[in-house]
Amino acid sequence: MRPAIQIFPVYGIGDVVTGQSVSALIAAGLVHSGMTLVAGDILVVTQKIVSKAEGRIIDPRTVTPSHIAQMCAAQGHKDACYYEVVLQESKRIIKMDKGVLICETHHGLICANAGVDESNVDGGTHITLLPVDPDASARGIRTEVGAATGVEPAVIISDSFGRAWREGQVNIAIGVAGINPLISYAGLDDPFGYRMQASILAIGDEIAAAAELVMGKTDRIPVAVVRGVSYEQSPSEASALIRPANKDLFR
Repeated sequence: MRPAIQIFPVYGIGDVVTGQSVSALIAAGLVHSGMTLVAGDILVVTQKIVSKAEGRIIDPRTVTPSHIAQMCAAQGHKDACYYEVVLQESKRIIKMDKGVLICETHHGLICANAGVDESNVDGGTHITLLPVDPDASARGIRTEVGAATGVEPAVIISDSFGRAWREGQVNIAIGVAGINPLISYAGLDDPFGYRMQASILAIGDEIAAAAELVMGKTDRIPVAVVRGVSYEQSPSEASALIRPANKDLFR
């Protein structure tokens, strides 16, 4: 039988500013929360604190909006400077309607407004961008937290994304370290003897979404420890979760 899965919020991290060590903050937060990591633990870390620590913050008033950004602003709910930042963070625009841009980021992620976000920053003056390399950020946190605690956890960097066919948003994995974000059951028989053909679980996204239940959006808990999940230790990257364009019915 599978063991129970536990999710623990990490308290005491507080607001994060450019130049701070996310790993040191997590290690201190674990002590503050009275927690000790054990082998097999997974740290889920919100993109927002990673972006802040890495200086991925910008005042949109410092950019000059292009004609396309001004067109977006005319039909949307944000100003042209914001849309210009979105355009700069995009490899290409998949769809644009009513001021919402579905973008392919330079990482290859498909998401609204290229992950550019105003929430949980400073009330709207500045906006955050996605980390330049979320997988590298996850690897750094894994190594440094391991050195500080004696236990090297798997790490998932999470962000909130919308989903095709569904309302609402859930956290997904945009960066991973030490964990294969996919589990394939293709070629295995189910309990009734049916040979599964396309059963692949996005375990990285499932863990990120589950961790959000203890983080919340306004509770200022940017890190959680997930314990009891069976996963494959792997040097895989989060790009494994991105569906190739030739298999993507929405592109």
